[in-house]
Amino acid sequence: MEVKEEKTRFDGVRVEVLGPTYEPGKPAGQDEGNWRRKLRDREEMLRYLRTSERYWYSSDWYGSERRKNPA
Repeated sequence: MEVKEEKTRFDGVRVEVLGPTYEPGKPAGQDEGNWRRKLRDREEMLRYLRTSERYWYSSDWYGSERRKNPA
């Protein structure tokens, strides 16, 4: 589906340009954003939480990179 819009160019001439090409919408489903659904069992959930805690609260590294100083 091609949508055209009419706009004014820098020199004042009206031109036809390609409009938005995306399809508007929102994620559907009540489980959207539910991270627990993506993990299979308890061990996988615990591993995910331990990794997340280390990522956010560890003092020996910052984020996903091993750095001596924070970015």
